[in-house]
Amino acid sequence: MEYRLLGRSGFRVPVLGFGAGTFGGRGPLFSAWGNAGLEEARRMIDLCLEHGVSLFDTADVYSDGASEEILGAALAGRRHRAIISTKLTLRAGDGPNDAGWSRHHLVEATEAALRRLQTDHIDILQLHAFDAATPVEQMLRTLDDLVRAGKVRAIGASNFAGWQLMKALAAADRLGTERFVANQAYYSLVGRDYEWDLMPLGLDQGLGALVWSPLGWGRLTGKIRRGQPLPPGSRLHDTAGSAPPVEEERLYRVVDALDAVAEETGRSVPQIALNWLLQRPTVSSVLIGARDEAQLRQNLGAIGWQLTPAQMARLDAASAVTPPYPHYPYWNGQFTELAPPAVPMHR
Repeated sequence: MEYRLLGRSGFRVPVLGFGAGTFGGRGPLFSAWGNAGLEEARRMIDLCLEHGVSLFDTADVYSDGASEEILGAALAGRRHRAIISTKLTLRAGDGPNDAGWSRHHLVEATEAALRRLQTDHIDILQLHAFDAATPVEQMLRTLDDLVRAGKVRAIGASNFAGWQLMKALAAADRLGTERFVANQAYYSLVGRDYEWDLMPLGLDQGLGALVWSPLGWGRLTGKIRRGQPLPPGSRLHDTAGSAPPVEEERLYRVVDALDAVAEETGRSVPQIALNWLLQRPTVSSVLIGARDEAQLRQNLGAIGWQLTPAQMARLDAASAVTPPYPHYPYWNGQFTELAPPAVPMHR
């Protein structure tokens, strides 16, 4: 297993992490993701640790807390071998203060997560969404207190816009508090919006990306083909309304390119899609989910090899979209001394 630095934290994480959103299966959204119970979770965690996948990501809203509960129970007796990442700030109860990043909610939600996870500390605590109703200064001081108390080791954000991240980072520098080192973001061959603002920000500010839904919400599993209905069991049947949108022709163009590279390499479509991400700038770890051991074993085959530059270029071209203003270089080569430096295409 390859390990990479999580931003500028000095902390190393495996290039593949396990997303525990498939544990629990409570509610219409998460039951479509998976419904692994404790015994199946233990078997998958055994397999992960055997292959060096020691990072496990969850959230307090996953299956109403059941994901954290099952993960904590499955790691009993081997907590020291695991890196636990969890998220909070989305609504996790019916009370008026059961959402957001007020001091009240951050402290209460962290304590509740520690109990469910059966641990005395969280390795990476991330804010699941931006809270415009609470000052960033209050949030940062609260997270700083949690780090100083030993209950949290590192902090990060998830699903923030670039300006929201930069606002929090600038405030942390001004206050001298703990700083975000992780950015958990959606990124895939059919979802490259991350590259427009968040990737350059990550390079500039030292944020390591923890990538969620690297297979484009199940679209890059190798089972979706042009002119064919969704395969039975696809979670897109039940969760398509929640999935990041993808223009249909672009999806099939990417799938065609993946098929061609799969034929060249003898690798599966999901393995190629994951390997492409592992060669992208700022990516510290790609979070793989699995409903069962067979899917997990398949995804583990994404490491230990690399796509060639020519194969990367083919996938880049098939998945490319014209970026919106102001990212589109409308000056057509003029004023090149004012243009931002190009982001390297490969690590």
